Amino acid sequence: MWNERPVRRVNTGWLVLVAVCCLLGGIAAARAATRAWLALTLTGVAAGLAAAARVLIGAGAWEWTSAMRVGGETLHLRLDSISAMFLALLCVIAGAGAVYSSAYWTDAMHPRSAGAGRRWWNVLVLSIVVVLLASNGVHFLLGWEAFTISAYFLITLDRDNPDVRRAGWLYLAVSHVAVLLLFTFFALLAVRTGTWDLGPMQERAELAPLFWLMLVGFGIKAGVFPLHVWLPSAHANAPSHVSAMLSGVALKIGVYGLVRFAGWLPTPPEAGWVVATLGVTSAVLGVAFALGQHDIKRLLAYHSVENVGIILIGLGFGMVATAQGYPAWGRLALIGGLLHVWNHGLFKGLLFLGAGSVLHATGTREMSRLGGLWRRMPWTTALFALGAVAICGLPPLNGFVSEWLVFLGLFGAVLSRGSSVWMAIPAAILLALTGALALACFVKVCGVVFLGAPRSETAARAHESGLAMRLPMLGLAGGCVAIGVAPLLVWPALSRAVGTWHGGWMDAAEPAPLMMLGAVQTGVLVIGGAVAWMLWRRVRAVGCVTAPTWDCGYALPTARMQYTAGSFAGIVTEWFAFILRPVLHMERPEGLAPQSASHWQHTPETVLERAVEPLGALVLQGAVAARRLQHGRVQAYLVYLLIGVALLAAVVLSGVSP
Repeated sequence: MWNERPVRRVNTGWLVLVAVCCLLGGIAAARAATRAWLALTLTGVAAGLAAAARVLIGAGAWEWTSAMRVGGETLHLRLDSISAMFLALLCVIAGAGAVYSSAYWTDAMHPRSAGAGRRWWNVLVLSIVVVLLASNGVHFLLGWEAFTISAYFLITLDRDNPDVRRAGWLYLAVSHVAVLLLFTFFALLAVRTGTWDLGPMQERAELAPLFWLMLVGFGIKAGVFPLHVWLPSAHANAPSHVSAMLSGVALKIGVYGLVRFAGWLPTPPEAGWVVATLGVTSAVLGVAFALGQHDIKRLLAYHSVENVGIILIGLGFGMVATAQGYPAWGRLALIGGLLHVWNHGLFKGLLFLGAGSVLHATGTREMSRLGGLWRRMPWTTALFALGAVAICGLPPLNGFVSEWLVFLGLFGAVLSRGSSVWMAIPAAILLALTGALALACFVKVCGVVFLGAPRSETAARAHESGLAMRLPMLGLAGGCVAIGVAPLLVWPALSRAVGTWHGGWMDAAEPAPLMMLGAVQTGVLVIGGAVAWMLWRRVRAVGCVTAPTWDCGYALPTARMQYTAGSFAGIVTEWFAFILRPVLHMERPEGLAPQSASHWQHTPETVLERAVEPLGALVLQGAVAARRLQHGRVQAYLVYLLIGVALLAAVVLSGVSP
């Protein structure tokens, strides 16, 4: 029985150390003391990881109430298995990103922004810690706003670039729509309960309609389709270590909000179905949009939408199972979704850091200007390929484990022959389709970026990254392998988190298939490694003859004859043209001896450009028209007041309640 024992009086030293190190690290960053900042930051995240680990191994939930008032409310903090799971992920990605940034975003290369970047990095980490620990609505909102603002300043570190500024403003505008929705959510919750304190309130059925406000507010931060409009440009234009933090952690704080309050509050009967549907939609369309991208970081950003969708499939079916009396298949789906929170943080952090290594070496994110990097960047190539295998959900890595658990939950729902069958079958089919499309997408990325011949001079002159950039990637890759070959190690922590989320699932043993999975995954890894070693020895012993690839009889092959990012995925993007709306640019050859011709297409930000921007233009037009009413003439204002009073009187006299 994975039961938590809430404790009131515990040693708060670990979390105090996190706050102190983040604050002192910010001071060191302001004084350009990079090594001191790095040491303090790593000490802080290590302390946070230790605090989370104590809870996850079963030491009991940590809770602290102070007489000190912040924002007019008594300070109330809590660390249980759910928040500890997200705190552990934050500490791992924050530590890896801090080490990586010390070589990637240096004072020598970025004298104007490097110090500010280190300072805002610590503010971001500390504000997310506040969000995860807060058990009061006011403090949650304060931490959330600090989290939003610090992420904006990190996204716009390279603010001389107009694309970066546009991405930052879009992120800030959309994020504050989420802030307003969450403020409304917490305010209505406080009005109906009489307190800003947060905690389990499952018995308050009147609170269920607030779920929809929460879903949209947290869904925007999580990047759920179609609320993801800020995500592709922010992830693409931010520094790569910031992109890793945004994708690996910031999106998961939106997921944390959904998981936390879906467990604490009552939900409408259809809530689980809606969440699962949003998850399926995000998974399929996220990978479809990724296939149409030419920018490697924008492609990875859309895969974040896809993987958040997989997490929501697990959460949605967990909510459905809760309403149906806690069947075992719901527990498996929910644990799979929660494990995917960790897994996505690890392999997406690895992939963004790998993309940053490519950008650092070549100066471009455009895949069709790269190629042949495996010879010049073998470490980056191998680690990026490992992350690609993990994100595609292939054995023997961690992505396979979490997606497999979600599949087990869906199969269990189908075999139960209950009311959930009608949704579980298409969800399983579309989840499988998502995995196939993700595999095609990363075959494209690895083939175009790392294989073949260099397509530009920058690719030909690429160089491997230094040790400070490779070590974080190696650490994240190690996490992907460890969870893949030993999934039982994380089962108790995940089981405690699910038991904390809803007590009906407290008692459960490890599923028998999971016991076999670790052995199978280990066997696959060992056999694959042995085969690779034997092939390597064979090549070294016999030698390897190199020759040009088949050139269709053309005697002078060039790099332009290779597949590009667009041509590789052209057929698949046509399948989803109804939503992708690809734009074709063509210059036809003219005359008997044409001098030039071109053919290329790009996939626009369809939701942003075809829906959000036109709606925003209408709102601005209405605001401009309304502004004309504010002209400074008191007589007109009195007329407005008179008209309003007359309308109110008419409503009252008609007997309709205002």
